[in-house]
Amino acid sequence: MTFSITRRGLLIGSAAGLGAFGLTGCDDVVQNSNVQSVLDMAETLTMKSQRLLVPKDKLAREYSEADISPTFRPNGTSQPDSEAYAQMMATGFADWRLKIDGLVERPVELSLADLKKLPSRTQITRHDCVEGWSAIGKWTGAPLGPLLQSVGLKPQARYAVFYCADQLELTLDGSGTYYESIDLIDAFHPQTILAYQMNGKDLEVAHGAPLRLRVERQLGYKHAKYLMRIEIKDSFAGLWGGKGGFWEDRGYEWYAGI
Repeated sequence: MTFSITRRGLLIGSAAGLGAFGLTGCDDVVQNSNVQSVLDMAETLTMKSQRLLVPKDKLAREYSEADISPTFRPNGTSQPDSEAYAQMMATGFADWRLKIDGLVERPVELSLADLKKLPSRTQITRHDCVEGWSAIGKWTGAPLGPLLQSVGLKPQARYAVFYCADQLELTLDGSGTYYESIDLIDAFHPQTILAYQMNGKDLEVAHGAPLRLRVERQLGYKHAKYLMRIEIKDSFAGLWGGKGGFWEDRGYEWYAGI
């Protein structure tokens, strides 16, 4: 009997295994400086290899309407547990605004209606969760690249950091609030969108209403939900654990390319 191991499957398995370390009390292994150094080197090699071998605009596979999964499990939080988010829900997100700031020439705050007026993209893609499940969904939203161009990126800009409304841990310094980041290569990929619809309907709360990131060439935890702010930065300095994301600060890969 022979086995075929795809890069996608290997990454999901390795990331899920890393998550299992924490669940089984093996955090000391992940936190060991020698182990972490090896993991960081492997991640850097993975990113550089993929960037070298795969054209930067190559699309993730897209599917047909017939392929859409009958059920699509919510990943991560199902509903932010905060009074502020509950108030936004109560008004149908009429008062919600997406702030874009940081290393930009023209910071903006955009309503959901503003985003829906922008040119949109619809794509049917597969979501691969680090927990080991996959599902196919249809997403519609505003491509991120042109939106960032419109606010004028400063020359030192390197990363887009996404701050969310869901708090996974109760902390005083904000480190328990979900956040993610991607570099500008992935931000400008044609399939990287700020999605406000799923399967032809406005996003449900469980799937990230009113707005979530879709970055189709990365694992599910990179697809930040409940977006509130996008900050353009030149480094991860000052971002809590300094690794560029909630789970990355806790040992996951920053570059989760598939």
